Amino acid sequence: MTIDPLTADRVGQLLSRLDVPGPRYTSYPTADRFTDTFGADQYREALRQRARDAAAGNAAPLSVYVHIPFCESICYYCACNKVITKHHEAAGDYLAALRREIELHLDVLGRGEPLTQLHFGGGSPTFLNDDELAQLMTLLREAFGIAPDAEVSIEVDPRTVDAGRLQHLAKLGFNRLSFGVQDFDPDVQKAVHREQPYEAVAALMQQAREIGFESINADLIYGLPRQTPTTFARTVAQMGALRPDRIALYAYAHLPQRFKPQRRIQAHELPPAGERVHMLRTAISGFQGLGYTHIGMDHFALPDDPLAVAKREGHLHRNFQGYSTQADCDLIGLGVSAIGKIGRTYSQNDKALSSYYDAIGRSQFATVRGLELDPEDLLRRDMIMSLMCQGRVTFEEIERNHGVRVRNCFASEIERLRPLEAQGLVALEPAAVQVTPLGWYFVRAIAMVFDRYLPVETLREPHFQGYSRVV
Repeated sequence: MTIDPLTADRVGQLLSRLDVPGPRYTSYPTADRFTDTFGADQYREALRQRARDAAAGNAAPLSVYVHIPFCESICYYCACNKVITKHHEAAGDYLAALRREIELHLDVLGRGEPLTQLHFGGGSPTFLNDDELAQLMTLLREAFGIAPDAEVSIEVDPRTVDAGRLQHLAKLGFNRLSFGVQDFDPDVQKAVHREQPYEAVAALMQQAREIGFESINADLIYGLPRQTPTTFARTVAQMGALRPDRIALYAYAHLPQRFKPQRRIQAHELPPAGERVHMLRTAISGFQGLGYTHIGMDHFALPDDPLAVAKREGHLHRNFQGYSTQADCDLIGLGVSAIGKIGRTYSQNDKALSSYYDAIGRSQFATVRGLELDPEDLLRRDMIMSLMCQGRVTFEEIERNHGVRVRNCFASEIERLRPLEAQGLVALEPAAVQVTPLGWYFVRAIAMVFDRYLPVETLREPHFQGYSRVV
């Protein structure tokens, strides 16, 4: 998917109309639709149903996410659930709670469920020291049957690791690393309170390759304070030179009313909308010019990476961690604020560490909200995820899986797509909806048309609150 100069001009023309806040659709319905009527009892029942499915040989593949909330210092842009502390002894209590939470799951599921994906996120998982990481991995290996070819990944703060720690992570079984970079410009790093020299990140990536990690990922953010199209183009070139297997490129969402650390960012230092889209164009064309495949709105991968292969072969998926090669897995979320997906349900643990400890201490799941999807949710989820992953919805496949007539069920939505078709963002075929190369800039806005929880006027409302902007 190559963006030509004419298309680049068109992006600027469309920006004022379509650069509105909207969901990222790592799930549908989105997490803001979870309710407190779904709690620990409902989550336990979802696990029991999974156990019954497993006994009948019908269970979905299983993935586990472990949230480590601790960070030594605060990054001003961060919207994650985290605890800022330099007191590393805090990890001991947290590991004890994770142990008990794992036991609660084993009480329902039994021991040894096959595991195809394991991901440590945060916060900064590398806040844990080598012994603590080893303890946690031992707990998980004793609880689950981690498959030999499982993806075992961990988010890494480059400021907290060296070659010795990377060696230790490999020995523990981690085969994928995700480095949080965000930007290489020193002035931008100062503005967001995350200073890490390019040379240090480059050395770590080289050491990771020599150790033999299967995949090295890196995160970038555009729209940060003091960024300009020129400085970000330099960051794109520097990242391309490091040649990570995957690159995640996120738009900064400035929501200081929701995320207290962002109040330290000076709003006047944020780049205007026109410069943001220039950065996005620069990144897409820059990474494509370096041989990367544009997976979707925010991911790039080298052509032989499994993510790029999945995109070419039409079996790309999207989950709470972003784009994935894994099929429709069940996901157990462990730790404070962790989100899970079991069967037709979504669930989330308490976001407050004290409340999480209290629930686990009483031998109860810490689930405080969630959702059970109804048939219409499942139908619309397939529509939205097809757009987000493949850029195409084929009516025959949807109709076969859900027993509906797409043109009848979504007559009003198809009509709402016609202005987007006139703008060159989608092609409405007799039996499909196809996102155009230009439309990939605004794929979230296209998907929003099928979201029954958003008001029709959302696409025209520039101040819709609660989400990041779509570009």
